[in-house]
Amino acid sequence: MESLTALVIWIAIGIVGLIVFLWFFPVTLWFQALISGVRISLIQLVLMRWRKVPPGTIVMAMVTGTKAGLKLDPNALEAHYLAKGNVPGVVNALISADKANINLDFKMAAAIDLAGRDVFEAVQMSVNPKVINTPPVTAVAKDGIQLIAKARVTVRANIKQLVGGAGEETVLARVGEGIVSSIGSAESHKQVLENPDSISKVVLQKGLDAGTAFEILSIDIADIDIGKNIGAVLQIDQANADKNIAQARAEEKRAMAVALEQEMKAKAQEARAKVIEAEKEIPLAMAEALKSGNLGVMDYYKIKNIQADTQMRENIGQ
Repeated sequence: MESLTALVIWIAIGIVGLIVFLWFFPVTLWFQALISGVRISLIQLVLMRWRKVPPGTIVMAMVTGTKAGLKLDPNALEAHYLAKGNVPGVVNALISADKANINLDFKMAAAIDLAGRDVFEAVQMSVNPKVINTPPVTAVAKDGIQLIAKARVTVRANIKQLVGGAGEETVLARVGEGIVSSIGSAESHKQVLENPDSISKVVLQKGLDAGTAFEILSIDIADIDIGKNIGAVLQIDQANADKNIAQARAEEKRAMAVALEQEMKAKAQEARAKVIEAEKEIPLAMAEALKSGNLGVMDYYKIKNIQADTQMRENIGQ
């Protein structure tokens, strides 16, 4: 019984040791690379373990590349992995570029991958151009009519400009700017509606893909709609502004007239008060004249008649 237990323990220790040995010495992976035509030493695979690089990823990438006719350096693949690169993606991109007769080496592909771009997608876009739809672009012709245009931009990835080149947003912004400039230079919106391809020709001549990661193949105007009559709106706004200015000036004049009227009324009241004050002195003066004999009784009655006649005329006039 004890011998059986010891045998089981030794078998378990042997299995564990075999697993540890195969983990440090990936003989199966080395044999797979050997029969696939990939020359890589077992010691190099062990050193990959120590450098925390998965040997399976490197070996499978080399097997895939070798079967596709590429010559890959395992040290370069390992260095790219340690730099946080996508080794399988780079190898697949190199295979696609080789089949499509695109000049792309490992150094360039690794640089594109480390720059944060999908190098495999870039190669695919070089083979199959991509169509980008621009958002609605609003522009105004010289006759004041607003036009809303939509365009389809066909682009192809420029492998040489992927590192440091501008992206799709820059291309769309430049195309939109070109459309605005082209429509704005048209004498009439009817010219643009009759010949929309003139916008494409003008925009393409500007070389909008300079400094970008893409090459513009064509710009097609998909749709043009008529918007507002900006010229008429501006004229209406100007007329309203002039009206408001005229109303303000008229209100200012009215306020000045009201102030002048109030001033005249105040002066009239002041004059009337002076007249009333003077009229108070008339009876005293007449009494003094009668007493001194300078005014006769008949003269007094004549004055009364004149006053009554004047008052009657004033009442009739009112």
